[in-house]
Amino acid sequence: MSRRKGRWRSAGDSFRTQLVALTTAITALAVIALTILVQLVLAQSTNRGIDRVLADRSAAVVSALTVDAQGRPDAPPDQLAAGVAVYDHAGTLVAGSVPDADRDTYADLATADRPRNVTPDDVEEIRLRAEPFAIDPPGDAAGDPVTGVVVLTERLAPYERSERLALLVCVGAGILMVLLAAGLTWWATRRALAPVAEMTRTADDWSEHDLGQRFDLGTGGGEIAGLGRTLDRLLDRVAAAIRSEQRLTAEVAHELRTPLASVQANADLALLQDDLPPRLRESLDEIAQAARRMASAIDDLLDLARADAVTAGAVGGCSLHDAVQEALAATDVRAFATIDPALRALVPAPLVVRALAPLLDNARRLAAEHVEITARLVRSGRVEIYVDDDGPGVPDGDREEIFEPGRTRTPGGAGLGLSLSRRIARSVGGDVRVGDGPSSTRFVLTLPAG
Repeated sequence: MSRRKGRWRSAGDSFRTQLVALTTAITALAVIALTILVQLVLAQSTNRGIDRVLADRSAAVVSALTVDAQGRPDAPPDQLAAGVAVYDHAGTLVAGSVPDADRDTYADLATADRPRNVTPDDVEEIRLRAEPFAIDPPGDAAGDPVTGVVVLTERLAPYERSERLALLVCVGAGILMVLLAAGLTWWATRRALAPVAEMTRTADDWSEHDLGQRFDLGTGGGEIAGLGRTLDRLLDRVAAAIRSEQRLTAEVAHELRTPLASVQANADLALLQDDLPPRLRESLDEIAQAARRMASAIDDLLDLARADAVTAGAVGGCSLHDAVQEALAATDVRAFATIDPALRALVPAPLVVRALAPLLDNARRLAAEHVEITARLVRSGRVEIYVDDDGPGVPDGDREEIFEPGRTRTPGGAGLGLSLSRRIARSVGGDVRVGDGPSSTRFVLTLPAG
């Protein structure tokens, strides 16, 4: 279940992250597109506004023009602002002033035959307008209209500042929109997936020692509630199968224990006779040893069946130092043990002993000379017990297979010890694995810290 839970949590986090990332990306693209559109519209509107200002100013200058005594166009001083120039029909400047930097551009526009707006390539901060005019001579004087061109400029800096300000506002508002969209999406998905997170925690806590635990999401009509009900029904079937397996294991073991005890007792009694032929004594000894191995295997099966019943009602914890010493005494293993007396496990001492015993027995049988036991508290709120020996070690490819029931590393074993150790550890929220240590072989027993 813990492996399944890991996939659920990974998938949930990935889904939430992907959804937030997708929403953020879509919002960012929309904001970028909207910002570009706003800037294009604003630039076009600004250009039209500048052209309109130039047209209005040039129209005001033309409407104020008069004809002097020499028949040349003239303008009142209040209309001749900086950059306003009046040319006659020959392109000669007759009123106003021309900036030195723009004389060539003014000269090109002085003979324009239609209204023109020009933004010089070399001076992009201004825009010029040429406005041709034709005014009648004053009074009743006869003659052709006096013609010429009014050229004036408009500085673009104020408009460009407005555009930059609008761009900054759009970018700032866009960033806020993206952050708001990401935050709202994260909040909404977290709220929507809260039942999934609760299901993940329940799945993590569910184990064979608490077969009655369920997701219990109620009778709502949502998809997640429906999934919870489906999984609850699945857990009902799994729990029923586990209980049936436990009952069958216990019943079979009990049925086999009595005849095996009889076989072992009779073989031992026969071996007490002094006049047995050597071949018969050897056969009886093999029968007695085989009966003992089978009895040990049956005890393992009974322990495996009882482990869940014990952990279901277990509360409190134990001292790891005391539990390790008890396990060493029970297995008759000579080992160098360094355990801090302050370390505690949130597991009853008999279960710690029963989970540790197969690891010690394995080290006793396979170690060349040295067996060492240490323990430490790890950050995840768990304690780890290390059983190191200088035996042949465990190949990398066999680190999981040796925990399968029936797999044994030595002749004459039933292959249930390591499997039983791992199952007991997992039934209380721990685990057993092969680790990497200073010696050739290291088994790591992980338990909840007390």
